[in-house]
Amino acid sequence: MSFWIILLVIVVLLALFVMGIYNRLVTLRNQVKNSWSQIDVQLQRRYDLIPNLIETVKGYMSYEKSTLEAVVQARSQAIAARNAVNEKGGPTESSIKGLIGAEVSLKRSLGDIFALAENYPQLKASETMKNLQEELSSTENKIAFARQGYNDQVMGYNTAQQQFPAVLVASMFGHHPAELYEVENQEAKKAVKVSF
Repeated sequence: MSFWIILLVIVVLLALFVMGIYNRLVTLRNQVKNSWSQIDVQLQRRYDLIPNLIETVKGYMSYEKSTLEAVVQARSQAIAARNAVNEKGGPTESSIKGLIGAEVSLKRSLGDIFALAENYPQLKASETMKNLQEELSSTENKIAFARQGYNDQVMGYNTAQQQFPAVLVASMFGHHPAELYEVENQEAKKAVKVSF
């Protein structure tokens, strides 16, 4: 009789141990999702600022139509890439690479507008343009901070999955390594110059 009691206690302790591992992994996965949401919010903020930027510079840069169109197209591609990430329930290897590529293109296009704006003294002096510059600069900082937070959460989640004994149960419960938000293109790692 005591053998069965000991066996039952061992089984209960083992079940509690596995539940603890599972709950920790779920918590970490949800923190990764929350961190991704923070990036998503800041990306949306940037996307919302771009039409205002286009409207502000459109009147001044009448001869730079192709540059303005490039920004609009890059914004559309970035939004589509972000939507693809969200449709998959969060970043996957392919969706995050697509988003990074679209973001690189968008940052390059924004850089082109700011470089051309140097040739338009009235635009440089515009209060609206200065405010947009400040908002975009602030948003870029918030995006960088959100990416850092996301990557920290991903590292914690991935490390927890790879540590013993969680490695024995992680994949069994559907936990897989999350993708880091890494920019591989060295040119894309440079900040967009937004000073006038």
